[in-house]
Amino acid sequence: MSLSFCGNNVSSYNIYDGVLENTCFVDALNLVPHVFLLFITFPILFIGWGSQSSKVQIHHNTWLHFPGHNLRWILTFALLFVHVCEIAEGIVSDSRRESRHLHLFMPAVMGFVATTTSIVYYHNIETSNFPKLLLALFLYWVMAFITKTIKLVKYWQCGWGLSDLRFCITGMMVILNGLLMAVEINVIRVRRYVFFMNPQKVKPPEDLQDLGVRFLQPFVNLLSKATYWWMNTLIISAHKKPIDLKAIGKLPIAMRAVTNYVCLKDAYEEQKKKVADHPNRTPSIWLAMYRAFGRPILLSSTFRYLADLLGFAGPLCISGIVQRVNETQNGTNNTTGVSSWCFLKETLLADCIAIVTSYAMIYNKILRLSTSNLSMGEMTLGQINNLVAIETNQLMWFLFLCPNLWAMPVQIIMGVILLYNLLGSSALVGAAVIVLLAPIQYFIATKLAEAQKSTLDYSTERLKKTNEILKGIKLLKLYAWEHIFCKSVEETRMKELSSLKTFALYTSLSIFMNAAIPIAAVLATFVTHAYTSENNLKPAEAFASLSLFHILVTPLFLLSTVVRFAVKAIISVQKLNEFLLSDEIGDDSWRTGEGSLPFESCKKHTAVPKTINRKQPGRYHLDSYEPSTRRLRPAETEDIAIKVTNGYFSWGSGLATLSNIDIRIPTGQLTMIVGQVGCGKSSLLLAILGEMQTLEGKVHWSNVNESEPSFDATRSRNRYSVAYAAQKPWLLNATVEENITFGSPFNKQRYKAVTDACSLQPDIDLLPFGDQTEIGERGINLSGGQRQRICVARALYQNTNIVFLDDPFSALDIHLSDHLMQEGILKFLQDDKRTLVLVTHKLQYLTHADWIIAMKDGSVLREGTLKDIQTKDVELYEHWKTLMNRQDQELEKDMEADQTTLERKTLRRAMYSREAKAQMEDEDEEEEEEEDEDDNMSTVMRLRTKMPWKTCWRYLTSGGFILLLLMIFSKLLKHSVIVGIDYWLATWTSKYSINNTGIVDKTYYVAGFSILCGAGIFLCLVTSLTVEWMGLTAAKNLHHNLLNKIILGPIRFFDTTPLGLILNRFSADTNIIDQHIPPTLESLTRSTLLCLSAIGMISFATPVFLVALLPLGVAFYFIQKYFRVASKDLQELDDSTQLPLLCHFSETAEGLTTIRAFRHETRFKQRMLELTDTNNIAYLFLSAANRWLEVRTDYLGACIVLTASIASISGSPNSGFVGLGLLYALTITNYLNWVVRNLADLEVQMGAVKKVNSFLTMESENYEGTMDPSQVPEHWPQEGEIKIHDLCVRYENNLKPVLKHVKAYIKPGQKVGICGRTGSGKSSLSLAFFRMVDIFDGKIVIDGIDICKLPLHTLRSRLSIILQDPILFSGSIRFNLDPECKCTDDRLWEALEIAQLKNMVKSLPGGLENEFLYAQEFDAENILQKVVMTAFADRTVVTIAHRVHTILTADLVIVMKRGNILEYDTPESLLAQEDGVFASFVRADM
Repeated sequence: MSLSFCGNNVSSYNIYDGVLENTCFVDALNLVPHVFLLFITFPILFIGWGSQSSKVQIHHNTWLHFPGHNLRWILTFALLFVHVCEIAEGIVSDSRRESRHLHLFMPAVMGFVATTTSIVYYHNIETSNFPKLLLALFLYWVMAFITKTIKLVKYWQCGWGLSDLRFCITGMMVILNGLLMAVEINVIRVRRYVFFMNPQKVKPPEDLQDLGVRFLQPFVNLLSKATYWWMNTLIISAHKKPIDLKAIGKLPIAMRAVTNYVCLKDAYEEQKKKVADHPNRTPSIWLAMYRAFGRPILLSSTFRYLADLLGFAGPLCISGIVQRVNETQNGTNNTTGVSSWCFLKETLLADCIAIVTSYAMIYNKILRLSTSNLSMGEMTLGQINNLVAIETNQLMWFLFLCPNLWAMPVQIIMGVILLYNLLGSSALVGAAVIVLLAPIQYFIATKLAEAQKSTLDYSTERLKKTNEILKGIKLLKLYAWEHIFCKSVEETRMKELSSLKTFALYTSLSIFMNAAIPIAAVLATFVTHAYTSENNLKPAEAFASLSLFHILVTPLFLLSTVVRFAVKAIISVQKLNEFLLSDEIGDDSWRTGEGSLPFESCKKHTAVPKTINRKQPGRYHLDSYEPSTRRLRPAETEDIAIKVTNGYFSWGSGLATLSNIDIRIPTGQLTMIVGQVGCGKSSLLLAILGEMQTLEGKVHWSNVNESEPSFDATRSRNRYSVAYAAQKPWLLNATVEENITFGSPFNKQRYKAVTDACSLQPDIDLLPFGDQTEIGERGINLSGGQRQRICVARALYQNTNIVFLDDPFSALDIHLSDHLMQEGILKFLQDDKRTLVLVTHKLQYLTHADWIIAMKDGSVLREGTLKDIQTKDVELYEHWKTLMNRQDQELEKDMEADQTTLERKTLRRAMYSREAKAQMEDEDEEEEEEEDEDDNMSTVMRLRTKMPWKTCWRYLTSGGFILLLLMIFSKLLKHSVIVGIDYWLATWTSKYSINNTGIVDKTYYVAGFSILCGAGIFLCLVTSLTVEWMGLTAAKNLHHNLLNKIILGPIRFFDTTPLGLILNRFSADTNIIDQHIPPTLESLTRSTLLCLSAIGMISFATPVFLVALLPLGVAFYFIQKYFRVASKDLQELDDSTQLPLLCHFSETAEGLTTIRAFRHETRFKQRMLELTDTNNIAYLFLSAANRWLEVRTDYLGACIVLTASIASISGSPNSGFVGLGLLYALTITNYLNWVVRNLADLEVQMGAVKKVNSFLTMESENYEGTMDPSQVPEHWPQEGEIKIHDLCVRYENNLKPVLKHVKAYIKPGQKVGICGRTGSGKSSLSLAFFRMVDIFDGKIVIDGIDICKLPLHTLRSRLSIILQDPILFSGSIRFNLDPECKCTDDRLWEALEIAQLKNMVKSLPGGLENEFLYAQEFDAENILQKVVMTAFADRTVVTIAHRVHTILTADLVIVMKRGNILEYDTPESLLAQEDGVFASFVRADM
C-alpha cells in the first residue's frame, strides 16, 4: 500500500470549493503550530542557553516562579492523553481506507511531540527564570487554538456532532489549547515580561537559596512530585556513600517545627479565648489542629476518595475485557483506566507536621509547668515521657489513618453495589459474611493489644533481673551463683514466652482472618449463586466479583484498626489537653518579682517575628515568636540583693510550707542558710526563685546601679541573673565542657580556674576524650560526688551577680569540701564580688559567713552575723559549737578514708575497660584493613547491598528444622490451593454453559470448589500458626543461648564490654526477635509467593506475557536493590535522631528548676526545635523513600496489568483464563510494594539476630576441669594451706602478664595482707585464686589440690570473698544472704549478729523476709576487722589492703610491684626496714 499525506485519491487534493473546505489541507494546517514550536525551541534547548540563567546561584533546578504552574502541568497531561486518543482514532480510520492517509494521524503524532517539547521547554525556562522565552509558547498555543477551532467549525458545518468521536476529540483539543493560552496570558499579566515597560522581578524561594535544604517535595514540578523523581539522586547516591544527616540537610522553613508550632499555638490560644467565659468547657485540640492543618488533611482525604473510587476500575475492566473476549470482540479501549489511579494514591504528610507541633506545645508547657505539679506527684516524669513518646504517637497514627475513617464506608457501599449489579442477591450473602466476621477482627485486635501489654510487663521484669546479673556478675562468678540467678531470669522469661504465645496466637488469627475471609465470602457467594440464580456464572461476572471481594476485605480489615486508633487518639488528646491546661508557674514568680501587681500589667504583647538568619541555619528564634512574659523585679536598696517580706509559700497544697519569712540577703556577700534536715532551707531558695506558690508576701530584687565603681567588672552581667546548683545534681547529655559552660561563651582562663576550684581536672584527665567526653544518661556514668562538682562548677562559671548553692558539699568528702570552700567560694566568688547564698550542713564553715539565716520548721529562727547570733542567742550558738566539734572529730577520722580516690579508681577502671575494648577494636580494624588493602569501594558497596542470607538461615534453623520444613511445606501448599481455587473457578465458568444438563455438572463443580475453599481456609490457619510458632521457638532458643553464653563468659568480657551494649541485646534486640521478625517474615513469604503465583498464572493464561517479564524483572531488581540500601540508612537515622529528642524532654523535666533559675528556657526551646527538625527530616525522607518505592512498584504493576490485558485480548481463546490472568495482574500491584518493604524491614531486623549471634561465638570459661567433682573431698579446703608456685597470670592471650613468676607459701589459718600501689597486681592475685584470670604458667595448690584441675563451680563454691564494692540484689534479706537456700534461720541470724546487723534487721517489719530498699550506713571497716578476728579466727584470710594500717595486725604481709613480690615477711620485720616499701606506705598512711 503506497504512502501519501492525503491518500492516492485525486479528489483528496480538490480545492475548487475553497482551501478550507479540503479536509486534508485543514489537517496540514494543524501541522504548522507544531513545526513552528519545534523549529523555535530545539535550538534554545540544545545550544547552550545556560548563559541566560539567573544571577542568583541555586543548586536545585526546581524553581517555581510562574503563575498557574500546577494547572499547566495538568492541562498538558490531559492534552497528551487526548493526542494519544487522536492518534489511535486516526490509525483505526486509516486502516479502513484503501490507501494510507497520513493526514489522519500525522498531525496528532506531531502534536504529541510538540506538547511534550512544550512542557520540557517550559520547565527549563522556569528553572532558569527567563520568562521572555515563554513568548514562543504563547504564540504556539494561539496558533494551535486557531487551527483546531477552524477544524472543529468545519466538522460542525459538515453535520458532525457529539456522537462522533473525531468531533469530540477536536472539541477537547480546542478547550485544552484555549485554557493553556489563557494560562500564558495570565503569566504575561502577572510577570509583565512582554508588552509592559516594567517587568516584575521575582527572587527565588528563600529555601532554595539555602544550600542545606534538600527536602525538595514542596518546590519540584508536578510530575516530580507525583513520581518522587527528585528522590532519585539521594537513593542512587546511597550506593556510593551511606546517607547521613549532612546528606539529607535541613527542612524547608514552612515545614520546620517553629513555623508550625506558631500556627498551632495561635489556633489553640484562639480556642482558649472562646471558652474563657465558659468555665465548664475546655479548649478543643481537635479544632485547633483543624484550623492549623485542616487544608492538607482534607486534600489528602480527597485524594484518598478518588484513589479508592478509581480502584474499582480494575474489576470493571476485567468484566469488560473478559466479556469482549467471550464475545470474540476487540476491547482495547477498556485497558486505559487500569493504571490511572497510581498518581492519586499519594497522600500528604500533614500528620507528621501536626505531631512535630504537638512536641513543641508539650515542651513549651514543660518549661512553664508549676513545680508543685511535679513535687506533689500530679504530673510525674513518667507521665510527661508517655505524653511525648506514646500519646503523640497515637495521635500521629490516627491522623495518618483518619482519611480511611470516612473513605472506607464509601468504598464498602460502592463495592456492595457493584457486586449486587454483577451477581444479584447472592452477592449480598458474601458481603454479609465479610461484615459479620469484621467484629471478630476487632476482638482479635483488642486481645492483641492486651497480650502486648502483658508481654511488656514481663519483659520489664526480665530486664530488671538481667541488669542485676550484669551489674553483679563478678560477685555471682566468685560465689558460683550464676545458675541460681540464671534460673530466676529463665523463670521470668517463661512467663514472658507464655504471654508471647498468646500474642503469637492472636497475631496468627489476625493473619488467618485477613486471608480466609475473602475465600469464605467467595465460597458463600458462588455456591448461593449456583443454586439460586437461573443464569449460569459467567467468567466476566466471576472474576470481576472475585476482584471486588478482595477490594472489600481491605477496608473492613482496616476499619477495626482505625476505630481502635481513633479511640486511643481521643484518650491521648484528653491527656494532652489536661496537661496543657495544668497549673503553670505563677505570675508572682521570680520572673515578675511581685505577686500583688494587677493581672492587667502583665498582659502579653505581640512580638514581631524576625527573619530567620540563613547564615546560622541551625538556630531557631522561637523567642522572637514567643510573647515576653518577663518584667523587671521591683527595686530595693542597693546594699541588699534580695529581700523577702512577710512571705508565706506553699507547694500547691494550700498549706504554707514556709511561713512568716522576713529575710534579706546582702549584696556581694556570703549568706549561709543552716538548719536541720527538712526545716525548709532548699524550699526557701526555690521560693526566692519563684518555684513555690506565693500565698502572701513579696520577694524584692535590688536594682543595681551599674555605673557604680564597685560593679565596673560586672557590667556585662544580667542585672537579675542567677546561677543555681541544686541539691540533687543534674547533668545534660552533653560533654563535660558543655555542662560547665552551660551556653555561656568559652573563656579558657575562667574555665581552668573553675575546674581547679572544683578539683575536676584529675577526673577530666581520666576520661577518654577529656572534657569533650559525653556524660549524662547516654554517656559516661559518673559518681555522685563527680556529678555534684560539675554542677557547682557550672554555677561558678556563669557570669551572674547572684549564685545559689544548695548543699554543694553533700556528696563530697572532707578534702574536696574544704578545697571547694577555700578555692571556689571564698576565693573565686568573693574575688568576683558576687552575691552568694549557700545552703549547708557543714557548720565549721559558718565562720566564713557574712550573713547567716537559721531555719527551723519552715520559718526563720534567727538572722544576722555569727557575732550577732553569739550575742543574742547563746543557746543556739553553743549548740552549733557542739556540732562543729563533732564534725571536726569526724574530719580527723575521715582523713584516712579518701572517698575521691575511690571514685577516681572506679572511673579509671571503667575507662581502662573501655580503652582496652576500643584498642582491641582498633587493632581488629587495622588487621582487617591490612587484609583488605586490595578491596575497593565497589566491594564495600556490594556488602551494603547484599542481603544477610547467612543470618537469615541461622535465625530460621534456630526455630527448629521440623517447624521450618512445616512452614515451607504449608506455605507452598496453601498458595497452590489458592491458585487451584481460582483455576477451578476459571474452568467452571468457562465450561459450565446453558447446554449442560445441569445437576451433575453443578454438583461436581460446587463440591470441588467447596473442598478447595475449605482446604484453603484451613491452610491459612496452619501457615499463620507455623510462622508464629517457628518465630517463638527461635526467640526462645536465641535468648536461652545468649543468656547462658553471657553468664558463662569470662570476666574480661564484662570489663571490656559496656554494660549498656550487653543489656541492649536483651532488650531492643530480643524485642525485635520476639515480636517484629515473625510478622515481617510471614508478610514477606506471603507477598513473594503471591507475586510468583500471579506471574505464573498470568504466563499460563497468556504465554506472550513472558516476553515482557524480562524487562519488568530487571526494573524490579534495580528498584528493590537501590531502595533497600537507602531505606536501611534512613531507618537508622530516624531511630538515632529520635532518642536524643526524647532524652531532651526527660532531662528538661528533671532539670526544670535549674533551667528556669538560669533563665535558659529560650536556649532549651531552640535545642528542642533543632532536635525535632533533625528527627522530622529523617522521618520525612524515610516516608518519601517509601512513596518513591510505592510509585515505582505501582507503575510496574500497571505495566503488568496493561501487558496482560493486551496479551489476553490479542491471543487467548479461553475467557475464563483471561479473567484469571487479569485478576492476578491486578493483585500483583499491591504485593510488589510489600515484597520490597518487607525485604528492607527484614534486613534491618536481621541486624538484631546478627548482634546476638556475635555474642554466641564468644568463648566461655572452662567450667569442666580435669578432676571429677566426686574426687574432691567433701570438706575441702579444710586446713587452708596455700602454695603458689611460679605463678604467671594474664587477662587474655593477647595481653601482657599481670603476675610474673610469683612464689609464696601461706600456712593454714594465717592472716595475710597484700598491699601495693595501683596496678601492682594485688587484685589480680586475689582473682587468680578463683581462676577469674588466665593462669598460663605455674600453679596454686590449696590443701594439696591444684586449683586448675578443679571444676570451676566446685572451686568457687568452696572459697569465699568479701568484695570492696558492696552489691545487694532486689529481694529479701534472706535471699541476699543465702540465694541457694541451704542455711537455717539460726545460721543466718548468727551471721547477721557477727556483722552487727541483727538488731537492725529485727527492727524491720518482715525481718529476714524484708525487701531491701536502701543501703544502711554503718562503720563497715571496723566491723569487718572484728569479723576477721573472731568469725574467721581459724580460717586462712588473704586481705587486699588499700589502706596499709588495716593489715598491721596480719601474720604475713606481701608487698607487690608490677606483678612481682617485692617484700614478703611479717609486718614487724618489714617495719624494721626503714628504707623498705612497706615502711614507706605506713608512714604515708599515718
